[in-house]
Amino acid sequence: MAYDEMRDGEPARATYAEITEWVERTPLAALQEKSAEAELLFRRLGITFAVYGEGGDPERLIPFDIIPRIIAASEWRSLSAGLEQRVRALNAFLADVYNGQRILKAGIIPASLILENEAFRKQMVDFTPPGGIYTHVSGIDMVRTGPDDFFVLEDNCRTPSGVSYMLENREAMLRLFPRLCARHRLAPINRYPEHLLATLKSVAPEAAGADPTVVILTPGSFNSAYYEHCFLADEMGVEVVEGRDLVVEDDRVFMRTTAGLKQVDVIYRRIDDEFLDPECFRADSLVGVPGVMRAYRAGHVTLANAPGAGIADDKAIYPYVPEMVRFYLGEEPRLANVPTLSCEREADRAEVLSNLEKLVVKLARGSGGYGMMIGPHADAPMRAEFARRIAEKPGDYIAQPTLALSTVPTLVADGISPRHVGLRPFILFGRSEVTTVPGGLTRVALRAGSLVVNSSQGGGTKDTWVVDD
Repeated sequence: MAYDEMRDGEPARATYAEITEWVERTPLAALQEKSAEAELLFRRLGITFAVYGEGGDPERLIPFDIIPRIIAASEWRSLSAGLEQRVRALNAFLADVYNGQRILKAGIIPASLILENEAFRKQMVDFTPPGGIYTHVSGIDMVRTGPDDFFVLEDNCRTPSGVSYMLENREAMLRLFPRLCARHRLAPINRYPEHLLATLKSVAPEAAGADPTVVILTPGSFNSAYYEHCFLADEMGVEVVEGRDLVVEDDRVFMRTTAGLKQVDVIYRRIDDEFLDPECFRADSLVGVPGVMRAYRAGHVTLANAPGAGIADDKAIYPYVPEMVRFYLGEEPRLANVPTLSCEREADRAEVLSNLEKLVVKLARGSGGYGMMIGPHADAPMRAEFARRIAEKPGDYIAQPTLALSTVPTLVADGISPRHVGLRPFILFGRSEVTTVPGGLTRVALRAGSLVVNSSQGGGTKDTWVVDD
């Protein structure tokens, strides 16, 4: 039985008291009317995301649910401390595997999982980025299964997306339901762009001076998160650029402007590693910046997040994160992992193949809900296909128990109904501090019984309220 975050038995939890009263006294037709208003608002803003899992036009709105998800402030304080600890450990891991590799020499992580991993970038070996920071922006996916049971489902240290939807969701709620919002003391999230810009400026090369130039590097308008790239650039007051807008001269990066070339000090890149620099990675990349890695290694520009950061969020590495916390920080992990079986291990593989109908099987290097099988919802042919794939390439797969993800009330076609949710908090790591945004992006599985919350698989989003207990 899934944990109901609003009720937890009867009556509703105290933090949900106002929301419960609001839902019960508001006619369904009025709620649906407000939901339609929200959709119209998002459509006018042009907030779209590529949804490839359902066919049809891939550019569509991410469904937004108007009933907020609430997290008590005391719960958030505990989560926030755990998130900061986890990101510090992941960053220390990256600094180590690209330099001393102490954790490999200690035998805590098998060297082959790192050195033979396609996410490991040899170009980063023996190089330390400014401030020793690799994971400037992280999104840590969390799930809840009970009153005090939060688990980390996945780490995102490459180019985590979704923060613009978090911000726009809050703006929509403030517009549509100002009185409801005013009756709650909501932890503010609107300063995220300000914190992001400060974080990026803090890691600029020393020679950049007091006001470094920051840009957002996008693959272009066909990227699924292009709206977010433009939104964040606008909010921070910086330029959003494509690879063709930048040029490298004398191991320095310049932006083409109407007034001539202007040196760039920090690039918040939203391009995957392999497309970043055709001189260094894929030679056929048309969206990267030739020579940007030379400028980076010469110390004349900062790339956020660091190339090669993806080794820290590889699902085959995920089971070792608690040990990273102990090894690098000398602390016990505040946040628990979901128990995970690695199909590369013979004993784990045998257990997975014997229990496919009970487990969630994932590609170790997959994302967005692709390459995943939820055993209890899969038919026999799909389970047989995954058994074949695991036998053929066991190192490509992990498996986890099917968790009973918590539910929150959600407005659906025939009324209010519980739907499963996940949470992606965002953490900023600068030279002087780590900043966590209160709450983060709640993603909701809109189909009844579905456990897949990813926007790329048709999931929706909710505003996340952190409120006083």
